[in-house]
Amino acid sequence: MKAVRFHGQKDIRLENIEVPKCGKGQVKVKPAYVGICGTDLHEYEKGANIIPTSPHPITKEKAPLTLGHEFSGIIEEVGDDVTDVKIGQRVSVQPIIYDGTCGACRDGLINCCDNNGFIGLSGWGGGLSEHVVVPRSAIYEIPDSVSMELGALVEPLSVAWHSINISPFKKGDGVLVLGGGPIGLAVIQCLRARGAEKIIASEVSPGRREFAKRLGAHYTLDPTTDDVVARVRELCGGVGADVAFDAAGVQVGLDQALKAIRAQGTLVNIAVWNKPAQLQMNDLVFREKKYVGVTTFVQGDFRQVLDAIASGALKPGPMITGKIQMDEIVEKGFKPLVEEKDKHVKILVEVSPC
Repeated sequence: MKAVRFHGQKDIRLENIEVPKCGKGQVKVKPAYVGICGTDLHEYEKGANIIPTSPHPITKEKAPLTLGHEFSGIIEEVGDDVTDVKIGQRVSVQPIIYDGTCGACRDGLINCCDNNGFIGLSGWGGGLSEHVVVPRSAIYEIPDSVSMELGALVEPLSVAWHSINISPFKKGDGVLVLGGGPIGLAVIQCLRARGAEKIIASEVSPGRREFAKRLGAHYTLDPTTDDVVARVRELCGGVGADVAFDAAGVQVGLDQALKAIRAQGTLVNIAVWNKPAQLQMNDLVFREKKYVGVTTFVQGDFRQVLDAIASGALKPGPMITGKIQMDEIVEKGFKPLVEEKDKHVKILVEVSPC
């Protein structure tokens, strides 16, 4: 079968590999649509970072590996002991790999597993292939009213949904979102779906500020020209935002957000930082502010997102800014997402469109 494989920095190849076999407790899926993630781009440009170069503790695999961790598909085979899903069902795949035995897993925090990984980054195949075998626990049925394209967006939307679940956000809060990339835009959409009435987006790129407006931000700021702290306080009754979400991961944004949230406000960090950050601890201490880290999602977040899309509360279609084929992934996928960020949010790869 054909598969898009990571071999090293800027070395992505479309190769023929063996079709995986479906075993006990597993489901074989024919991928339909696959989103290209910022993590994929980071691995392409500067990897291997997350992709293992020595055997992963769970999968026992290392590069070269098949890519693709944001995907939808059709069930084409189930293991002998799998009885609650059937061939032909349309599904989204929740890609977290976890050991199920560490303290975090025993607490239900599979996203914090001591040995965690991702299908499509750490082994067990990936969505950018004609067939993939995954654990039954990774399968979430897509409602009839939700397209397969939108099914491929459930993974990044679940990151955003989980970050809001972790935060103290409630309807009526003023919210600041730092960064207008795919995750920042997903946070904006999920906030709107959950009743947010005052979302302020801070983003350098003019194109991404336009995406933020289109996808639900009530106000947009340019941090290179606007006084973000002053404007947020002004828009939030003079006291600052109740909650801020950092999807940018840059020091100047962190500094601004800590000052822009109100006393006892919360800053939620979603971003993966490329270098150490500094916290001005007195900004936290003397105003009783909170700084919280979140990562990916837990069991249940996928279902909540799918239900929100099915109900019409969440309408992520405008995130899709392009569709390509597997053999175009570098020239029409990775390169435009790196070089033309103003024009794109999410490019989908059509593996076996349904």
